[in-house]
Amino acid sequence: MFNWILDHESSIRLSIFALVFLMIALWELLSPKRSLSMARSKRWLTNLSLVIVDGLTVKVIFPIAAMGVAILCQQQQWGLFQQIELPIWSAAILSWLILDMVIYFQHKLFHSVPILWRLHQVHHSDIDIDVSTGVRFHPFEIIISMLIKLITIFALGAPLIAVFIFEVCLNAFALFNHANLRLPHHIDRTLRRLIVTPDMHRVHHSVIPREYNSNFGATISLWDRLFGSYIAQPIKGHAEMNIGLSAYRSPQYSKLHTLLIFPFKSK
Repeated sequence: MFNWILDHESSIRLSIFALVFLMIALWELLSPKRSLSMARSKRWLTNLSLVIVDGLTVKVIFPIAAMGVAILCQQQQWGLFQQIELPIWSAAILSWLILDMVIYFQHKLFHSVPILWRLHQVHHSDIDIDVSTGVRFHPFEIIISMLIKLITIFALGAPLIAVFIFEVCLNAFALFNHANLRLPHHIDRTLRRLIVTPDMHRVHHSVIPREYNSNFGATISLWDRLFGSYIAQPIKGHAEMNIGLSAYRSPQYSKLHTLLIFPFKSK
């Protein structure tokens, strides 16, 4: 079964991504948390165009991606978990947790280093937040993120199953935790004990620096609580909070060509 998954990995991941995107988009229509300030069609055209540019860029820059590095490590016995004897599921769980923690620290790094923040501002410049915001990243940020991920997989010698599940979860949760969803408070409160919820991550897209420098987690909420970057709710509340960056609220920042040159011209 897993061999079949390996043979069709790209198609499976793309199918899961499309299915999750469509399900969340429909859920947003039925139960939105906030009113959008810009037409969905304009933002979605830009954000989805960016994900296509990002995907093509990764294909050109990296001859093998995450699964390819994991296969190479397994074949050559490279990396930590290829050198120590652990049950496969123990190695897989540990690899998944470490990869998720690395993504957390990578996210903090993109907020802390000025040149990286310029790239990451493309993501934060969206003045609304919904499922499409989860794919709004500059190609250069995607290249750096992929490089960090590949180095981590190589160092760990992460099992194939761990890398596959991590990749699927990372993409699915990027869509889920950016979603414009109205979750009942008791459900959100219960879920965020373990995972990053839309209400938790929405705080991260506030225009207030203290708030956008919080809640960096991608999938599990543990890292923000453990490393002191957790903020439960936005100070203005979810309905009244402003999304985006104070200096970049013009509609021009929702155009593809503007976002591609944005890091090199931003203030």
